[in-house]
Amino acid sequence: MQQEMNNYTTEDLWVWKTLFERQVKNIPNKASSLYLKALNEMEPVLNADEIPDFNKLNAFFENTTGWQIEVVPGLIEVEDFFRLLAEKKFCSSTWLRDKNSLDYLEEPDMFHDIFGHIPLLSQPVFSNFVHKFGKLGLAHIHDKEKLLELQRLYWFTIEFGVIQEKGKIKSYGAGILSSYGETNQIDEGKANFLVFNEAEVFQKVFRTDIMQEDYFVISNFNELLNCMQTKVETQV
Repeated sequence: MQQEMNNYTTEDLWVWKTLFERQVKNIPNKASSLYLKALNEMEPVLNADEIPDFNKLNAFFENTTGWQIEVVPGLIEVEDFFRLLAEKKFCSSTWLRDKNSLDYLEEPDMFHDIFGHIPLLSQPVFSNFVHKFGKLGLAHIHDKEKLLELQRLYWFTIEFGVIQEKGKIKSYGAGILSSYGETNQIDEGKANFLVFNEAEVFQKVFRTDIMQEDYFVISNFNELLNCMQTKVETQV
């Protein structure tokens, strides 16, 4: 599959621009400093004025951390998901929500995938964490218990992770940063914040149909990378 830029409509551009501008205004004091740095660095190829062109994004990544965007129709098989991550290929849809569904979607669209996930992949520490996560998942692809643990780790870090910065909880997970409401919920402290502990994360059940109630707080991104590095060295 590939992205067909000619298929996007004026409504698609309006939706992208509206979501992008609203969230960029919303996150300066709410998103992690690393995410904000990454978003700023990607401004030439990721901005409100044009729907992102995956070819341009891929060219940007060729000069940074080496990731490439893999177009997918929607949810894919678990083995394919981990294999692509292990190859430094991040899955993205190419469709955008409609103008009547700006604040709620049952499955991720391109705004979630690109605005939420892609910026941090340009930063080495986070790039390495996600890459090693993919390798670990591929190594345990036939172990259902391990895969469930990794699914929960993905959920509470890459999707819904938060970090303590200068005494304040900041968001870095894509599921938060692509959601106006969830970003503000965290900023207002309307949630339970738990110290990141991988053993607890592995056992934590989550729901996909509501805003999260519990978030695991890391102190720095090396905490994630070191956790994954140890597992890869001993299990892959």
